[in-house]
Amino acid sequence: MPVLIPPVEHSENTRVGAAAWHQEARAKMQAARQLTKRCGQEAVTMWQPKDSVLHPHVAHHLCRAAYIQPWRFHVEMIKGGGTLEKPPPGEGVTLWMSKMKPPVWQARLPLPLTRDALALQTAELVHAHARGARLTAARLAHVQQQVNGQLLLMQRQREATDHRLSEVRKSLLINQQSVKLRGYRPTSEKVPDKADSLLTWEKEELKNMKRKMETDMEKSEAMLKTLASCQDKLAFCCKERLQAVGLMNQPLAKVLSQAGRRSWVNLSRVSTPQIQGQKMPPPDPVGTYTPECAAALHEAKRLFMESKDTLQEMAKNVEDIRERQQQTSDRVCVSLAQKMRETSKLKERMNMTLGLMRGTIHRCTKFNQEMYITRDLIKGPLLKHHLETREKLDRPLVRVFQRHVGTQLPEAKRLAQNTDKLQRHISHLEKNLKGLLATRKNLTYSLNCKKIGHDVDQDVVRLRLRQRHPHVCYQQAQGLVNDWDPRTPARVEARATPE
Repeated sequence: MPVLIPPVEHSENTRVGAAAWHQEARAKMQAARQLTKRCGQEAVTMWQPKDSVLHPHVAHHLCRAAYIQPWRFHVEMIKGGGTLEKPPPGEGVTLWMSKMKPPVWQARLPLPLTRDALALQTAELVHAHARGARLTAARLAHVQQQVNGQLLLMQRQREATDHRLSEVRKSLLINQQSVKLRGYRPTSEKVPDKADSLLTWEKEELKNMKRKMETDMEKSEAMLKTLASCQDKLAFCCKERLQAVGLMNQPLAKVLSQAGRRSWVNLSRVSTPQIQGQKMPPPDPVGTYTPECAAALHEAKRLFMESKDTLQEMAKNVEDIRERQQQTSDRVCVSLAQKMRETSKLKERMNMTLGLMRGTIHRCTKFNQEMYITRDLIKGPLLKHHLETREKLDRPLVRVFQRHVGTQLPEAKRLAQNTDKLQRHISHLEKNLKGLLATRKNLTYSLNCKKIGHDVDQDVVRLRLRQRHPHVCYQQAQGLVNDWDPRTPARVEARATPE
């Protein structure tokens, strides 16, 4: 084997060359070595990650072990005594076989495939923008569908409220008809009672219900206008977002499903756990999710909640007013039925009183006729030659008896006194009989008034029960009120008036 002989170092005294010449050569070699080292380090630095650190006083393998330590999987204890290995959080490529997850490596110099990489990045950017625009359009379209549903629900509830309002107005007409129909009662039956008070109370209650229903109608109209404006704004934003999408190869529902949500208005729903949802990006004036879209979605969410509360309030008001209306109508009908029963009792008592008075009048009339006959019998015949001999005051027995002083007979005087007394009794009996007849006439008139009042109250109850039927509309009830002429004289005035 060849033997390497170490170079012989010549001392400065044995060197032939000049010292300056040697020094110049060593300086050039030192500069070449420094340049070579620096270029080598720069060339290596261009290809290694930014966060790699090479310590000059630590071995290379130790630096590498410390550098890749955060990449390794973490071991965690689970219940039951087992272990679970999880990759570290953050972006990177997970190497399941090596149990490592290195971070994303970024080159500092353009690679040979730079043109292809830039083309792919541009395509990815365009595709990401298209996906963002499609996702935003899908969200806007879905919110628009929900706003359309709220519009339909609001319109239906508005129809129900309008129907209830027409029923309240019809009840007001029924109340007006009841008051006018009760105006046909006689004057004696128009004494204010609880039925009149209940009719007045029902009118005030129905007016309050009407005002409440009109307020709900105005509120629903304003809400409909606001929802329609929000719908137009969402449609405009959705159409504007769709301009950046050339081909939509997926339906909007699938896009929303990939985003992890079915709704962006009703936020009370929990996201689907099987799908990793995409978060809503912050509004960007030059991005896919513009501030106009964010404002439209926020306004739709606010209007959705407000319309939901308004629908619940309107439905509750309709149900409450329906119950109150039914209760007030039933209460008035019950009071009128009670008044009819009281009138029927009074009619029965008056009828019994009239029967008793009829018998008394018959007996008094017969007794009066007998008194007239008795008076005629006591007064005797009109002519003297019609008298019997035993009735003459100038018969022989009387003339012989009256020859003596103080023997005047009281026959003529007693006849005159009895006739006068009988005439007074006849006059008193005729006066009582006239009073009985007048009282019977007034009682008969009162009984007729009670019958008319009972019939009128019965007609009012029948009218109320018939008119409040759902098949009777507001126009029919209004036509019945318009056909009634208040100048028509009441039926009571056409009959005999009491004296």
